[in-house]
Amino acid sequence: MSLQTVLQSIQNSGLSLWIRQNPAIFPIIESLHVVAITLVFGTIMIVDLRLLGFASHRRSANKLIAELLPFTWGAFILAVVTGSLLFTANAPAYANNTQFQLKMLVMLAAGVNMVIFHMTAHRRIAVWDSVPPPTAARLAGVTSLILWVAVIYVGRWIGFTLDILF
Repeated sequence: MSLQTVLQSIQNSGLSLWIRQNPAIFPIIESLHVVAITLVFGTIMIVDLRLLGFASHRRSANKLIAELLPFTWGAFILAVVTGSLLFTANAPAYANNTQFQLKMLVMLAAGVNMVIFHMTAHRRIAVWDSVPPPTAARLAGVTSLILWVAVIYVGRWIGFTLDILF
């Protein structure tokens, strides 16, 4: 089975048809997706700014990360679910869209950056939590900010470049 056949099957699914045939559904899903991405970026930005050395009001980096991580993951899950629903409605067009492909690659890079941070600098957070963050933590923070801004920028362009197939 080819990729195009799979994508066409997704687009022909009952869920996809329901999304496309109900005029209010797609904008509702899209709005929820934007809110979720905003929450993901907002919580990540707070942590990244702390990693860059901007002091958090009465919170250590470790405490800030622990407090915000559940919100970040919750918003990320909502973004994945709503993004998947949007994709379902027009799977072949999204899969063949350069901006969509770039968004997925940049999100993957942001995930790799997060994993590297958690496997390196975060493991030694007890040592540097009350002093300015080390270079590795600062680098992870600035890289994260750049990547997530890129996700938003490229994601925004999807709507302007997508070939609507329905």
